[in-house]
Amino acid sequence: MLKEAVFTMKLEPELRAEVMAAAAAVHRPASQILRELMREFVQRQRETREYDEFLRRKVEVGRATMHAGLGRSNDEIEAKFTARDVPRRRAECEGRLDTQAQQDRIAIRKDCGNRDDRLDHRRTQR
Repeated sequence: MLKEAVFTMKLEPELRAEVMAAAAAVHRPASQILRELMREFVQRQRETREYDEFLRRKVEVGRATMHAGLGRSNDEIEAKFTARDVPRRRAECEGRLDTQAQQDRIAIRKDCGNRDDRLDHRRTQR
């Protein structure tokens, strides 16, 4: 990319020294690193604007749906998800839930228990 513009900036001497040292540590010119940081900043700002626009449109659709009488109240949604969640929680408490997440938790507990046993064993041998 052709570099024609010059960007002059003021910064604290300590920050300049840190940037120069960091650039030297990765064997890159400070100007290249600053260009990269500037591009990342511009990209983040673009993504933020795009997300804000997406969210604005989503809210507009939700409001239009509610005004058209097609939406659901918060109470309806809460009741629906509570009804779905209660049997799952009951099954989990009773040990009947056989999902991958439950199996993962069991494996982690076993691993933690084994690790604790090994640590206890090492401590007693000292």
